Amino acid sequence: MVLRKNILITGASSGLGEGMARQYAARGRNLALAARRVDRLEALAAELKKAYPGITVVTRKLDVNDHDQVFAVFEEFRDELGSLDRVIVNAGLGKGQPIGSGRFDANRQTLQTNFLAAAAQIEAAVGIFRKQKEGHLVVVSSFSALRAFPGNLTAYAASKAGVSALAEGTRIELMKTPIKVTTLLPGFIESEMNEDISKVPLGTRAEAGAQALVKAIESEAAKAYVPSWPWAVLAKVFPFVPASVLKKFA
Repeated sequence: MVLRKNILITGASSGLGEGMARQYAARGRNLALAARRVDRLEALAAELKKAYPGITVVTRKLDVNDHDQVFAVFEEFRDELGSLDRVIVNAGLGKGQPIGSGRFDANRQTLQTNFLAAAAQIEAAVGIFRKQKEGHLVVVSSFSALRAFPGNLTAYAASKAGVSALAEGTRIELMKTPIKVTTLLPGFIESEMNEDISKVPLGTRAEAGAQALVKAIESEAAKAYVPSWPWAVLAKVFPFVPASVLKKFA
């Protein structure tokens, strides 16, 4: 297995991104961390460099919906670290509303952030990897990508289904190259999108979730359900769940 030393993580100021940054810092990896909340990024970078003085941590303010900025920031990170060995497309949003409820603004923002902005990140990362002739792209999708959901989850699930398809197509395109592509489909892991994890069925605490994500990433599998138990098992039966059961999620 190739050692991926320089790792870029978007959406790294909180939640899954912050958790993965902590896990990789403990493994001695160099980090390029991007998010909108630069104060939180800088605080995290200072903490990690103090705890692990042998690593390099660089940060950039990044709104992934500014697509030109995505390309510029990724190139800056590559130049500063000398290479990007792995890019984790993690920045996302979960604020959808029921269709036809008058909140197209929320659904549009969810779709733009989780799909179009992810597409820009994928494009920027793979462009760099093609020049380097190696690299590992990781796209954080969701277990909800497997089925359509009602209510507040409709736009979110659709955006994650879209980005899963985009990642899979990219993986097939790059199959005979040294560039690897992994799609992660997390279940319910504690984050700012679901802060009270105790009320979430089959929820996983943040640290355990981050550990499971990093373990899956390191395997460089084409697709991984995270944590593998119970989500890999549920993935086999989920396509057959009746719509009447899914309706209860509304």
